[in-house]
Amino acid sequence: MAKTAWIEREKRKRATVEKYAAKRAELKAKGDYVGLSQLPRNASPSRLTNRCQASGRRRGFIGRFKLSRMAFRELASFGYIPGVTKSSW
Repeated sequence: MAKTAWIEREKRKRATVEKYAAKRAELKAKGDYVGLSQLPRNASPSRLTNRCQASGRRRGFIGRFKLSRMAFRELASFGYIPGVTKSSW
C-alpha cells in the first residue's frame, strides 16, 4: 500500500491540472510561453502519474483496468474481473 500522503499529493495535482486546464489551453493557443511559465508547476498534465485504485502503487500500472499488476492478478484469479481468464497453451 502506498503512503496516504503520496495518494493525497496526486489528488491535489489532479485538482490543480483541472483548475488551470482552460488557462493553459488559452495560453498555448496564443503561443504565450512566458505566461505558461508563470503558472504553477503542478498545472502541467505531464506531472501526473497513474496510480492503482486498490493499492496506490504507481509502477506496474495497467491502464485499462486502473490497477497495478499485482492487484490485477489477485482480482483476476478470484474471478472478480469479468472477461479475464488465465491463459494456458
